[in-house]
Amino acid sequence: MSNIKKRFDHIKQRIDQALESNERLLTNPVSLLAVSKRHPREKIQALYDLGQRDFGESYVQEALEKIRQLSHLDIIWHFIGPIQSNKTRQIARHFQWVHSVDRLKIARRLSTQHSENALPLNICLQINISQETQKSGFSLLEINAAVKEIMTLPNLALRGLMAIPKAEPTIDRQRIAFRQLKQLMQQLNQTHNLNMDTLSMGMSNDLEAAIAEDATIIRVGTALFGAREY
Repeated sequence: MSNIKKRFDHIKQRIDQALESNERLLTNPVSLLAVSKRHPREKIQALYDLGQRDFGESYVQEALEKIRQLSHLDIIWHFIGPIQSNKTRQIARHFQWVHSVDRLKIARRLSTQHSENALPLNICLQINISQETQKSGFSLLEINAAVKEIMTLPNLALRGLMAIPKAEPTIDRQRIAFRQLKQLMQQLNQTHNLNMDTLSMGMSNDLEAAIAEDATIIRVGTALFGAREY
């Protein structure tokens, strides 16, 4: 597992350098979300032993098995994949964060199915920021109305926005979509008197651009764990 330590140290170094370049080291830190889908629990354990606590999964059945196997660890589990309606109950009961709430139906189901005796479920709304037809997420035209309703739903904590912009060849071009997401959250906070504080954006190939536009959670998988096992 020595390769995991090398990759972990390298990603942390990239994050720290990006923070320093944008004068964010002390003012606005970034959390690393280790995307562990399709990786075995042994690799999660190895990364946990290095100090990582936040892990992201995209497939419910696979995730539930890992959560059961690693229940003795104080891991914070994030669901980051597409959400099927028939999986919301399991997601609501076993995850602390959901980044990929992409339509009102999903938000309503998570609210109803999350335990009233537990802490509110932290959610981010997925925005189709690049307006790509093949990607899910709220459109810019519908997000204000969606937020207005989601604010009224019990058992949920609306923490922020998530996006997976289309790939761009340069940091400057990558920053455009991330800047739009940041500005959208600022506008929603002001319009609806909210205090959303989370921008889940940026992965291995564009984390520097995301950090430059105030990302608070970076999602990294293969660059941490190595090639996925299928």
